[in-house]
Amino acid sequence: MKYNELDLKNWKELDINVNSLWLIDKRDKTGKHSNIYHGNFIPQIPNQLIRRFTKKYETVLDVFIGSGTTLFECEKLNRSCIGFDINENILSYVKQNIPQSTDNLKYGIDICDVTNEKQFEMKISSWLEKINKKGVQFLIMHPPYLDIVKFTDKKEDLSLIADFRIFVEKFLTVVKNGLKYLEKSRYFAIVIGDVYKNSEVIPLPFYLLNAIKKNFGVKLKGIIVKNIEGNRGKLGKAGIWTYRALKSDYYIFKHEYILVFKKEE
Repeated sequence: MKYNELDLKNWKELDINVNSLWLIDKRDKTGKHSNIYHGNFIPQIPNQLIRRFTKKYETVLDVFIGSGTTLFECEKLNRSCIGFDINENILSYVKQNIPQSTDNLKYGIDICDVTNEKQFEMKISSWLEKINKKGVQFLIMHPPYLDIVKFTDKKEDLSLIADFRIFVEKFLTVVKNGLKYLEKSRYFAIVIGDVYKNSEVIPLPFYLLNAIKKNFGVKLKGIIVKNIEGNRGKLGKAGIWTYRALKSDYYIFKHEYILVFKKEE
């Protein structure tokens, strides 16, 4: 595997995390990153993945671009980026900070229902033509966790789905659409967490993992557990969440999963 530019002669000096447990104390707030959007993820995640699985000037596709976390990391790391989202409001914010395209680096974001195959194909084909590429070299997905946080009122929005079975079925369409444009033997990652509904933990990442393995020619390369130490409202041992957990029978979520796959077909 050589889909990166890591200097293995000096491998001891690299800060690429190859462990399956990522303990990160706080989110990176440097540069253009901000924490204004409830659904954004910490920049350290795309930073690690992009550096390990792409080279400079290659193209990253983020189908849930949100507040632009992946986009801004691509700018920092000299990668091109295409980003889609269904939320016009957050895209309006991102457009105010979108990087300036150059001869070697191209950046584009667009409104898109990524569950709609025809719309997705039209949008991605248009952007690939603009950046003079036939496909992308890395795909990252950070979808809603069912209806825990509702992002829009659009019926196509995955964040309106309460039933995990329906969610998994719709998400498979997103994966299918993205994989069509991901080059063979390249990698993609899904950042997803468990949810708690009706007094029960729903292990959403593992339902998605099982469905993806059944429906696509991919290899699972990693199941990474990442802590979310800075989760607002759950900080501190004396917090109200600790009291509520002790009073009841549940455990406080302080983790997410990063599922890393390699496209084989």
